[in-house]
Amino acid sequence: MIRPSASLAILLASTALATGAMAQTPASPPNPPLAEGAFATSDATDPYLWLEEVDGDRAMAWVNEHNTRSLGVLQGDPRYEPLHQQALEIVQSRDRIPNPGFNHAGSIDNFWQDAEHVRGLWRTTSLDSYRSAAPVWETILDFDTLSAAEGKNWVYKGATCLPPGETRCLVSLSDGGKDAVTIREFDRTSRTFVTDGFVLPESKGGASWIDADTLLVSRDFGPGSLTSSGYPMIVKRLRRGQTLDRAETVFTGQPDDVSVSGYTLRDADGVAQATLINRGISFYEGETWRLNADGTTTKLELPAKSDIEALVQGQLVITTKQDWTAPSGQTFKSGDVLAWTLDAWLADPATPARLIIRPGPREAIEGMTATRNRLVVALFENVRGGVYVYEPNANGDWARTRLDLPQNVTVGVGSASEIDDRLFVSVAGYLNPSSLWLADAATGAVDQVKTLPAKFDATGMTVDQFEARSADGTMIPYFVVHRDAMATDGSNPTLLYGYGGFQNSLLPGYSATVGKLWLERGGVYVIANTRGGGEFGPNWHDAALQENRQRAHEDFQAVALDLIARDITSQPKLGIMGGSQGGLFMGAMLTQRPDLINAAVIQVPLFDMLRFNKLLAGASWQGEYGNPDIPAERAWIQAYSPYQNLRAGQPYPEVFIHTSTKDDRVHPGHARKAAARLEELGYPVLFYENTDGGHAAGANLRETARRIALEYTYLTRRLMDTQIPAPE
Repeated sequence: MIRPSASLAILLASTALATGAMAQTPASPPNPPLAEGAFATSDATDPYLWLEEVDGDRAMAWVNEHNTRSLGVLQGDPRYEPLHQQALEIVQSRDRIPNPGFNHAGSIDNFWQDAEHVRGLWRTTSLDSYRSAAPVWETILDFDTLSAAEGKNWVYKGATCLPPGETRCLVSLSDGGKDAVTIREFDRTSRTFVTDGFVLPESKGGASWIDADTLLVSRDFGPGSLTSSGYPMIVKRLRRGQTLDRAETVFTGQPDDVSVSGYTLRDADGVAQATLINRGISFYEGETWRLNADGTTTKLELPAKSDIEALVQGQLVITTKQDWTAPSGQTFKSGDVLAWTLDAWLADPATPARLIIRPGPREAIEGMTATRNRLVVALFENVRGGVYVYEPNANGDWARTRLDLPQNVTVGVGSASEIDDRLFVSVAGYLNPSSLWLADAATGAVDQVKTLPAKFDATGMTVDQFEARSADGTMIPYFVVHRDAMATDGSNPTLLYGYGGFQNSLLPGYSATVGKLWLERGGVYVIANTRGGGEFGPNWHDAALQENRQRAHEDFQAVALDLIARDITSQPKLGIMGGSQGGLFMGAMLTQRPDLINAAVIQVPLFDMLRFNKLLAGASWQGEYGNPDIPAERAWIQAYSPYQNLRAGQPYPEVFIHTSTKDDRVHPGHARKAAARLEELGYPVLFYENTDGGHAAGANLRETARRIALEYTYLTRRLMDTQIPAPE
């Protein structure tokens, strides 16, 4: 799923915290489970299966008809074009902070898009030049030029370069923004694709370097090579000059796995320390296998729920996401960060580990990276963060220091150098433009190198943090961004954003489009930090997993109720927004508590949860939601699945649903079927489908600006034009 948290250039700065009275009204329970034979509880009772035919003639005719109607309504509104121009100016602005990435030479790489480079440039400059007011960039690869030359709609999906020289790179190119990519070998020195170099045809999956002439490849190798989730099940070793069908199979997973992949674990000098295979058994559980020199594999003794984070001075650093008893007999808690000396641990899995970090109950690790000699961690307390540096001592313990950055902020650890201990750190706020700092983890020195100009007028605005009591009594934090002079009479147009899944935290950040198109025009913006996210670590996520999914929905409803109880807003003035898993969140609110809202922006959503595991990558998310093909699990999924729970006679507002034909992660059929069912029941619906763009719903900046303008035109019509009924 798409992560909704802010990127390096749009993270949080200081916020004003406030505590007020907490609403005690519990959220309503979900609709009772539907009886078998009810709407769309089987293929036979779903009249809209044909809308799942992504490029089917009938389905695309339906899409085109709805696009014409919805664009006519929204783009016909006189406020659309001013909003569109503002959005276009923001997304194409040249005064954004270029997202910096250290390469192994110590120079800075960047991917850049603007009005003249819609598909973008991969470019490079020196660190000194980057720190200047006007960096001098050299283009490595121009994707607009490449697309024009090849007659393709290429969307750049990243490059993997072979250390230490990093002259040979594997460039991933997507047709229109799909997750599936074509991978081609590129010579960074000559800045050309390598003649007769590695070329891997379009597929989900990846490739990584073993050495200059050998790759680990996980792709679609033909029938029987993909999991039920549509991801690779097989990893092969491909040597230069071989065709894919001649590559050596080194690992095969199981058909019901999520995916398998491989990579080489390297030290700061780029020297290979181990070749590893990841077997994703579920979205959260997996195994790591070592590929031995003789071609055999050895399973490493790691928790099923864990992540390998870094290799620091020979220490392998991992994060546990479950309580775990190690082969050494040591016990660790979910969320712990620990380390072993790699060589000793590979030789003897019973080697004792060293505990580096054990987060507290209201703490969470939101980022981690390694410089040449140190581990750097963004550690958050109550959704506000600091950056800490950890260094292994001679006795194996880890010392900790805190970087001297602004307090009470959200911070992001960015790219780190492998030739020294410098790294980039971002600092920003809802109302304060993002700034970028260069930190030295060895000395603790920090220096602000770039800051964004304000993109909207935040004069007289502030940020509060409140808590709402969920149905089971859990306190749910949320942020409110508003004008100081906000009335407390329920009259404020309020947009409530949520996601609530996959341990993705909604960290406050500077959003120029939210600020310009909503806050500056008098709107209130609210972000709910519900369970299902990662704001307080793995346990905060696990509390809303599978059979407990309804807790996250109740958390979101509790925030809406709390906003109304505080008279910040009222039902005619309250709208909601969320995408992907957040789109499911919006569907649950729509079907369970439509009485609380007057608008819903439902972005690239999951909606038919009885069929989600049969559509594209859906089977990979059974670890999050459960398996609807298992009767006991189907019961709890069916209780909240929005598609099945849409009913006649409900106070549903007119909703705005949008998706992308090219989305090969969340099937566009979810959004199409939601709109069709609502229309069948007699409700007005605005539906828009971008015929390009992938899961992020924007193959280029112009399409991104159009989508944003459509959303805020809709919200203006629903929330700013609506009057609160006078008391009877």
